[in-house]
Amino acid sequence: MNEQEVYYTIALTRMTGFNFQTALHLYREVGGGQAVYEHRLDIKDVMPECSDRLSESLKDWTLPLARAAQEMEFITKHGIKPLLLETEDYPQRLGECPDAPILLYYMGSAPLNQRRVINIIGTRHCTAYGQDLIRRFVRDLKRLCPEVLIVSGLAYGVDICAHRQALENGYETVGVLAHGLDEIYPSAHRETAKQMLRQGGLLTEYMTETRSDKLNFVKRNRIVAGMSDATILVESASKGGGLITTGIAMDYDRSVFAFPGPVGAPYSEGCNNLIRDNGASLITCAEDFVKAMGWQNDAQLKQAQAKGIERSIFPELSEEEQKIARILDEFGDFQLNQLSVKTNIPIGQLTALLFQMEMKGVIRPLAGGTYHLLK
Repeated sequence: MNEQEVYYTIALTRMTGFNFQTALHLYREVGGGQAVYEHRLDIKDVMPECSDRLSESLKDWTLPLARAAQEMEFITKHGIKPLLLETEDYPQRLGECPDAPILLYYMGSAPLNQRRVINIIGTRHCTAYGQDLIRRFVRDLKRLCPEVLIVSGLAYGVDICAHRQALENGYETVGVLAHGLDEIYPSAHRETAKQMLRQGGLLTEYMTETRSDKLNFVKRNRIVAGMSDATILVESASKGGGLITTGIAMDYDRSVFAFPGPVGAPYSEGCNNLIRDNGASLITCAEDFVKAMGWQNDAQLKQAQAKGIERSIFPELSEEEQKIARILDEFGDFQLNQLSVKTNIPIGQLTALLFQMEMKGVIRPLAGGTYHLLK
């Protein structure tokens, strides 16, 4: 961890009056929190489009640096890991989003860049119908896709049910908070949160002493959506908060799914309307979701690994597999579509070949659909 960069980046979030878009623009254009500080007196030389008002506000860092020092002391004392944008441990899917936080605070044990990441969201007034949907979905998903990170917001209703079912089925699960890590809201979920630290984690962009304002919950939804491959809406009223998250996910070009509910049921209206308006794909079970995402082979791969299938010194590769391996060796990691162009192999056929090569221990899939050759 670059403590100096973390220190100045924390201060930068205070300098911009919690305007995360402004902080992100400065961070990317100038080259980091410390770089912004070093150019505080000549910011227009490196960023000519900087407004006079912003330029003036960046000159005095006294109070923000004092607050950053206080925050550094807290995160060190409590084992909190600061995650800077574009660093290895930062959620890479989220980093691709145009409004990604420049800094996240993380407590937990689960890697945030796992091969499969989904979020399960919905109403805070989850009915028995919704609870049963979550219970069956997570249980069956574990059988079909043994390794998935499940993300939600630790709120009442669908969120906490999703976290608890993930824990019960052996999944890691991460709660994205709308406040700092000096509190748990709601306090009724404290014991679940403690278990999540051992089997998942807690993540936020907010410093300590941040109040749980309504706007913060809306902002944190972009983290829930952005760090996931897919958003799953379980139950929602016609204007429920979960619809904000699905809207953000669609803007990020992520997959969105919704469970239908009884016609006229108040907490199914949002899901039914979203499906009707083609804002979400309809699913009724884990099998629907896995098929739509193309994750059918996960369980087969897990079983093969459990039986001890490992990479051999000289694995037997077909001619096409050798071609893929040569390209990855020469050019480095490629995404699926790029690899298809380079090898001139159709994506459908290429997907099957890559799966076989993974079974043989020759390649490893990375976040974002990228493949890496194991040497």
